[in-house]
Amino acid sequence: MKKYLLAAFTALLLTGPVLAADLGGKTLKVGSDTTSPPMEYVDQASGQIVGFDVDVVNAICAKLNCQVEFVTTGWDGIFAALDQGNFDLVASGVSITEERKKAMDFTDPYIVNSQAILVRVDDQALTVEDFKSGKKLSAQANTTDAQLAESLVGKDKVAAYDTFSAAILALKNKDVDGVVINGANGAAYEKEFAGELVVGIKDLQSDPLGLVFRKGDEHVAAFNEGLKAIKDDGTLAQLIDKYWGVKK
Repeated sequence: MKKYLLAAFTALLLTGPVLAADLGGKTLKVGSDTTSPPMEYVDQASGQIVGFDVDVVNAICAKLNCQVEFVTTGWDGIFAALDQGNFDLVASGVSITEERKKAMDFTDPYIVNSQAILVRVDDQALTVEDFKSGKKLSAQANTTDAQLAESLVGKDKVAAYDTFSAAILALKNKDVDGVVINGANGAAYEKEFAGELVVGIKDLQSDPLGLVFRKGDEHVAAFNEGLKAIKDDGTLAQLIDKYWGVKK
């Protein structure tokens, strides 16, 4: 996973020095569905929202002279809440798609993620062809994971759940045979459900991820400058290594 993410990051890297904008120390609220380690989750020991996306946004704000306040928000209503002004941006492993770009603005991609399928340990030999031949997939509703599942096996063979935890419960209860997930989360889920679930199929569709703003928000340009700055000085590569590098 680290090798893939670093390669994708390198492909996105822009060249040349950049002088990031100055936001004057303002505080921006960030909406995030904090149930997706290591991208964003609540640390049980401290109660704080932590993860890769959190570190990326904080690193960008260090360049832009701004502060961030993360707000836990359910995925099913996160974009509506952004549009209503409940927060200033969304950082929640959001795939950049042409359909979403019609309703919201994205920064440049900060990472490229490949989707995968989580299965029960006893079923780790399952293939994509097995799912096309009758096995049932699940995913969280209104996500690119759900869209990919439908494209693989057809909508009638996909159970879409309002929450990711419900999809996982369905898999554990054998109501479905696999859950489409962001590949970047795979190692965390294998650790969380050790002995029960495993990433059986990897490297499916690849999606660029971006930070999300309301249409026409002037902060997009500033955040693109800050993003370029953390790419250029190696900060982004260090964060990728922190979350997906080899643990010693």
